[in-house]
Amino acid sequence: MPERNAEEKGAPRLYRVPKYVWVTIGITLLTPLLHVIGMSNDLVNVSLIYLFPILVSAVYWGLGPAIYAASLSVIMFDFFFVPPNLSFTVADLRYIFSFVVYLAVAVLTATLSSRLRQQLEMVRQREATTNSLYALSRQMTAVADLDTLLHHIAKQVSDTLGTQAAVYLPDTHGELKVTASADDQGTAVWGGEESEIAIAKWVYRNGETAGKGSSSLRESSGLYVPLRTEDQIHGVLAVRMEASDIQEQREQLQLLEACGGLAASAIARVKLAEEARVAQMTAESERIRTALLDSVSHELRTPLTTIIGSATGLIENDAIFTPEDRKELTGNIRDGAMRMNRLVTNLLGMVKLESGMLQLQRKWCDVGDMISVVLTQVREFSKHRSIRVDLPDQPLFICGDEVLLEQVLINVVSNAIKYSPDYSEIVITFTRDERNAKLNIVVADTGVGIPDADRERIFEKFYRSESSRHITGTGLGLAICKGIVEVHGGTIRAESNPGGGTRMSICLPMEAPEALFPYRGQGEVE
Repeated sequence: MPERNAEEKGAPRLYRVPKYVWVTIGITLLTPLLHVIGMSNDLVNVSLIYLFPILVSAVYWGLGPAIYAASLSVIMFDFFFVPPNLSFTVADLRYIFSFVVYLAVAVLTATLSSRLRQQLEMVRQREATTNSLYALSRQMTAVADLDTLLHHIAKQVSDTLGTQAAVYLPDTHGELKVTASADDQGTAVWGGEESEIAIAKWVYRNGETAGKGSSSLRESSGLYVPLRTEDQIHGVLAVRMEASDIQEQREQLQLLEACGGLAASAIARVKLAEEARVAQMTAESERIRTALLDSVSHELRTPLTTIIGSATGLIENDAIFTPEDRKELTGNIRDGAMRMNRLVTNLLGMVKLESGMLQLQRKWCDVGDMISVVLTQVREFSKHRSIRVDLPDQPLFICGDEVLLEQVLINVVSNAIKYSPDYSEIVITFTRDERNAKLNIVVADTGVGIPDADRERIFEKFYRSESSRHITGTGLGLAICKGIVEVHGGTIRAESNPGGGTRMSICLPMEAPEALFPYRGQGEVE
């Protein structure tokens, strides 16, 4: 269709001249040829042979050249073949009746051939239109970004109609402007003139088609179609209308309206998807905020109650307590304070990870010293658990942030203690991967275990498995562990313990990676 438009839109009068010249040349050459091959006396066959240029003209050039060929054929036939030759007079008046019948048959045949040609052209145009709409709809379905979608719409409409196209959408202030254009970079954007924007605003405000080829504002150089869905007008699609033929203008109007309908549906789909994404983010943010408040308030209330009760007992009933009772009460106060300290540390750690403010203080750390500190931290709340540590005979050293790695181990071992039964054994194994220079840490317990569906989600913030909701916790510990381990270039995963319970496997590079930090784009963490 673009080729056809390019062919017909340039100088239509000059374009018609070669058709009639070719018809004249063909019939002129055919006349002496019939004399040369000796058919000048066979008038019936001569008249039939003259039908060929008429049919050819009708099929390839239309009705006008065909009628011209029929008229010229009758003249040539009368002048060169009907007695007396080389004269327009006829010896027998019955030839005049034959000429009229011949001319009528030729015109009728040319008309039928021309109609067949028009129908063929119409079928081709419909096929081209269908292909263009299909290509446009396929592109729209695959695109989820609004700017990319608008560019594809302008480009596809421009390629289909063979002219410049532009898409108008309102900005954040409701002001209509050219949002996408099919013009090449460096050239002037069609549709950006003040008069063109004024017409686009009129179309957007009234929801009616306007411009050349429509019933409104016909003097405009462009054709403007509103991008309308059932309940909203999203913008305006416009093309620079260069066709002068009324029929062609109608065809382009129909095609542009069809493209506008598809474009409006695609724009509405992308906007709805964006609104749904924002709503989902808002709901997720609200869910996290609610979970944070619930978890923090619940986690703080228990140690606060313990601290307040123990401190009140010591103040008001100090005389009746034995030294052992005082030791137990002060121990409860210390445990409650340590529990609150871990909660605050986890919250601060998550904030640093989320904001990108976390900075690693890398140094060579003795793994034996680290696990000693961890065991000291968890000793007070692991009285009824047996913790066994398997370390290689050779000392292990790892380049990392000692404080953060200790926090990871404290969180993982604390979870193993929390979710395992009394008098069970927790095994912490350290192995060195010599080939890959990595340290593997496995903390295995025989507790309630983690369902398969939750093994990935337990590393999400504030996520609590249904099987462990009866145990207090915020759902932050493993999320922080995952963030710290990934900062060090390692991995952490949960798996089933063959003996029952859970195995938390941590793999850390023993040397500092050169450039491996997932939060680099969000902050200044190395």
